Amino acid sequence: MRRKLTSIAEAAALVSNGDVVALGGSLLRRQPLALSRELVRRGVRDLKLMTWASSLATDLLVGAGCVRAWEGIYVGMWWQGGAPNFRRAVEQGRIQVTDQSESFMTARFRAAAMGLPFLPLLPIRGTEMSTRDDIRSVTCPYTGTELQTVAAAQADTTILHAYAGDEYGNIVWPVHRDSDDIDLIMGAASSRLIVSVEKVISHAEVVRRPNLTYIPHTKVTAICEAPFGAYPASCDTVYDEDEDELEAWAVAGRSEDAFAAYVEHTVRSVPDH
Repeated sequence: MRRKLTSIAEAAALVSNGDVVALGGSLLRRQPLALSRELVRRGVRDLKLMTWASSLATDLLVGAGCVRAWEGIYVGMWWQGGAPNFRRAVEQGRIQVTDQSESFMTARFRAAAMGLPFLPLLPIRGTEMSTRDDIRSVTCPYTGTELQTVAAAQADTTILHAYAGDEYGNIVWPVHRDSDDIDLIMGAASSRLIVSVEKVISHAEVVRRPNLTYIPHTKVTAICEAPFGAYPASCDTVYDEDEDELEAWAVAGRSEDAFAAYVEHTVRSVPDH
C-alpha cells in the first residue's frame, strides 16, 4: 500500500479552477469545511459543485466567489433557515442551479460507482422531470417497458470529511453513526477522492476491525488529518454543532459585505486549519 497522508493544503491543491467537485456530508453533519476553507484561501474559482443535502460547505464556497454552478437536492442551514449566500447568488442569477430529487442524485452517483454510463429511474416517470433535456428514455429489453434514465455523475474531485483513517487512506466509521448521507456511494463513484478525517489512526487498528472500513485505500487519492474539520457543523459521535457560531454565520450572511468580513476573519486572515 502507498502512503497517502498529506497536509490539508497539499490535498486542496489537487483542485483546479473550473473543476467539477462533489462535496459530501448531509445537512449539518460532516461538512468538509477544513478543505473548503483551504480552497477559499487558494482562491479557486469557477467550480461546479455536486452535493447531496449540503449546507455550510456549499454556502461558504458560493459566498467566497468560488462557484459557477451547483447540482444537488438541498442547500440550507436547517433550523437557521436557508443558506444565505447560496440563496442570494441564486436570486441574483450568479450561479447556475440544477435542482434534483434525492432518488435522481443517488442514481447519478450510484451509476458512476458501478462503472455504468447511466441508470434507469422509476420515481420520475410521469413527472415534469421526465420531460427535461437531461433525461433519456430507453426500452427495457426484457419487458418492453419505457424507462427514464439519468447519466452517471462525473466529478473531477470528490471531497469528504470522515471520522478516522490510516496513512494509506483506509477510511473507517464508528460502530454507531447516522446514515442519512450518500458519502459511501460518492466515494465509490469518485475518480479522485480527498478525505479529511478527525483522526489518523494506525494501520494496525484498521486491521483489527476490518468490517468498519467503509472506503478502502484503493479509492482514496489523499487523506489529511483535520480535527474539527466539519466545524461549526457536527461530526456525529465526535462533536455537535456550535449553535452560536451557526447563528453568527447566518447573521453575517445577510449581506455580501458582512459575509466577506466574516470570511476574512475566519478564513483568509489565518494561515491554515
